[in-house]
Amino acid sequence: MDTLIRQAEPGEYETLGEITAQAYLQDGLLAFGESDWYLAELKDVAKRAAAADVLVATENDTILGGVTFVPSGGPMADLARPGEAEIRMLAVARSARGRGVGEALVRACIERAKVTDACTALVLCTQPAMHTAHRVYERLGFTRAPERDWNPIPGDEEFTLLTYQLTL
Repeated sequence: MDTLIRQAEPGEYETLGEITAQAYLQDGLLAFGESDWYLAELKDVAKRAAAADVLVATENDTILGGVTFVPSGGPMADLARPGEAEIRMLAVARSARGRGVGEALVRACIERAKVTDACTALVLCTQPAMHTAHRVYERLGFTRAPERDWNPIPGDEEFTLLTYQLTL
């Protein structure tokens, strides 16, 4: 596989937004399906790109997936503390799964974190049902940080995001 990981271009935002939204929808990760408020956030790649680094995985000019790398806090950070970078909204098109695309995107984020000034760790949150993603994170050296698990939906105590971290 000749997958290229690079910065997303504005003309690719709509495609990547749709890949990200469909990945979450098809995997049953949105509590309210197509009416879930978070669906609009997943599709809004331009908003992410204005506040963080959006990377895409491509093969022969076809977008296979993408990820948002938040180098140091800012409006896109959910849980990064000072000195930490964060991974957000990792998604791979269903047709490209099982080919190492997700792992390549995470590795690209690790490399970016290593060259980010004063960055000592990389963090991310994930849903409990994302077992395949958990295995990728653990294989790459991330460990669970249960003391940092959190709930993004006030009043819904059953929806908890799991935190993983990688010390650089």
